[in-house]
Amino acid sequence: MQFQRYAKEEYLRLPEKPGVYKFLDADETIIYVGKAKSLKKRVASYFTKANLDNRKTYRLVSEIQQIEFVIVSSEFDALLLENNLIKEHQPRYNILLKDDKSFPSICITNERFPRIYSTRRIDHSKGEYFGPYTSVKAMNGVLELIRKLHKIRTCKYNLSKENVRKKKYKVCLEYHIGNCLGPCEGLQSEDDYLKDIDEARKILKGKIGIVGKSYRERMQEAAANLKFEVAQSYKDKIERLEKFQSRSLIVNQKITNTDVFSMTTSENDKFLFINYMRIENGAIVNSETIEVKKKIEEDNQEVFRFSMFDLRKKYNSSNPQILTNLAVDPWEEVEITVPKIGDKKHLVELSFKNALYFKKERFSKKSTQPNEALLLNLQKDLKLPDLPVHIECFDNSNIQGTSPVASMVCFKNGKPSKSNYRKFNIKTVKGPDDFASMKEVVGRRYSHLKKEGLDLPNLIVIDGGKGQLSAACEALKGLDLYGQIPIIGIAKKLEEIYYPEDSIPLYISKKSTSLKLIQQLRDEAHRFAINFHRQKRSKTSIASSLDSIKGIGANTRDKLLNKFGSITRLKQSSEEDLIDLLGHSKAQTIIAAIKKGDL
Repeated sequence: MQFQRYAKEEYLRLPEKPGVYKFLDADETIIYVGKAKSLKKRVASYFTKANLDNRKTYRLVSEIQQIEFVIVSSEFDALLLENNLIKEHQPRYNILLKDDKSFPSICITNERFPRIYSTRRIDHSKGEYFGPYTSVKAMNGVLELIRKLHKIRTCKYNLSKENVRKKKYKVCLEYHIGNCLGPCEGLQSEDDYLKDIDEARKILKGKIGIVGKSYRERMQEAAANLKFEVAQSYKDKIERLEKFQSRSLIVNQKITNTDVFSMTTSENDKFLFINYMRIENGAIVNSETIEVKKKIEEDNQEVFRFSMFDLRKKYNSSNPQILTNLAVDPWEEVEITVPKIGDKKHLVELSFKNALYFKKERFSKKSTQPNEALLLNLQKDLKLPDLPVHIECFDNSNIQGTSPVASMVCFKNGKPSKSNYRKFNIKTVKGPDDFASMKEVVGRRYSHLKKEGLDLPNLIVIDGGKGQLSAACEALKGLDLYGQIPIIGIAKKLEEIYYPEDSIPLYISKKSTSLKLIQQLRDEAHRFAINFHRQKRSKTSIASSLDSIKGIGANTRDKLLNKFGSITRLKQSSEEDLIDLLGHSKAQTIIAAIKKGDL
C-alpha cells in the first residue's frame, strides 16, 4: 500500500489535516500505523525531547526512515482506516488494535418482523448493516434512540404467519412496559411494524431530515394544543436526531470492489496530478497519488485514462466499477461513473482532496526553498562564513529626541518574516542620541535571545554609518557575542557597506542582487520604525492636550487614548460614544473642550 511519502527529516512538511500515517524502517517494512486529527502536529510530537525520553518511543523513532500518509475527511474516518491497516499489516509497534475484532455495526434483519441489534460479524445474508461505530457507547445511544422513537421488538422469536396464527408465543415484559406492541400475538400488523422499521432505517442512513420534519410538525401541533410536555418530548427527539452521527465514509459495507480516481492539473496544464484509491469489501486498501508530465499535443482525458489503466495494473485490480471526477471512455467489462450525490461522490471528493494536496506540496516545495542563488551571492559579496538564511536589520526613529523608538525587521530565506518583527521604546536614552539608542536596542534584542537560548541570526544589518555600527558592536561586546555574528552597516546616499573596525567601505554594484536585498532590509526597517514613531507621537500629542483640560485625570486620559488613539478620531466621535465610555459629566467636559478649540 503506497501513500504519499516523505523522508524522516521532512516530517514538518506534513499537512495539518486529519489522516493516517505510517512509519517505515530501512527495509521499507511498516513498523507503526497511526491516525491524527492533524498529521503535522501528531507526527512532530514523536520527535520532541519529552517523548524521546520514553524508551519505546526513542527506539521507534530511531528506526524510522520514511513516513507515508493519506488525508481523510475526519478524525473518525482516520480511526477506521487506521484499524484496517493495523489488521492488515500487524506493525510490531502497534499493540492496541492488533486483535481480530472489528468495529461493531447495527443490523436490520430480513425477518418477517425485523429486529435491530448490534454485531461485529457482517453476514449480508442475514440483513442490512449500518456502521461501523468506533464508540460502543455512541452505537448504544443510537439503538436506544431508535427504541425510544419506535416500538421495535427485542425478542428472537420466529414470527412466521403460522406461528403467530397458532398463538405460539406470549407477550413479554417489553409489551407491558410499552416498548413493544405485541406482534408475537398479532396485536400489531406487519404493515404498521414495517413503517417503524422504515423510519429507523432513515435514521441509520443519516437521512434525519424527513424524520426531523415530521417531529417538528408534531411538536408544533402539540404546542398549539397546549400539550407542552408532549411538545417537549418531540423537541428532545429532534435534538437527539441532530446529534446523531451517520456512518463513516471510509468503511461502507455497500461500496465494494470499486476503484476511485480523481485528477487535477497544474496552472500551465503541463502536469496532471492523479489520485487512486482501491476499495475492497467496503474499505480503502490502496491509495497512491502520482504526477504525470504530459506532452503538448496530448489530451488530458486520454492521459488520465491511460494512468487509470497503469495504476490498476500496478495494484492488480480487476474491480468492475470506477468512480471518478471526470468522464473518460470506458473499456471492456469496466463501468466508469461520475457520481453526483451520496457516499460515492464523497469518496471521489476525498480522492480529489488528496490529489489537490499533492499538487500543492509539489509547488509549495519549490516556492518555499531558500532563494539559494540570491543568498549565495550575498554570502560571496560580504564574505560571510555561513549562508545568511536569517538576517536582522535595525533602525532608529525620533524627531529632535521626542518619542524615540527603534525597529528590528527579520528576513528568512531572503523574504520578510513579519511574525519576527520587533518594536522598541527607547528606555535609557535622553535626547536625540542615535548611537546610544542603537546600542540599547541591539543589547536588549540579543540579551533576550541569549537568555532564552534562541537561534542567533547569520547576519546583522545596521541602518547607518560607522557611528551606529560601532554602537551596535559595543552592545555585542557586552554580551560576549562580538565576532560570533557577522554585522555590517549601510550608509545612505552612496550605499556604502561598513565592517566593524574598518574605515574603508565596501561598494557593491548598484545592479547587484546582494545590494538590492540589503536595501530592501534597510527600507523595511525604516518603514516599520517610522510607522511606530507616528503612532507613539500621535498618542503623546493627544495625551498632552487632554492633560490641559480641567477635570480630566490620568484614568480618563488613558481610556480616551485606548479608545480613539488620535485627536482627529476623538473629534469625530459621537456624544453617545463618549457618554458610554466616560459617563455624562466627563463626556460633556470633553465636548465643551472640543467646541472651544482646546483639542
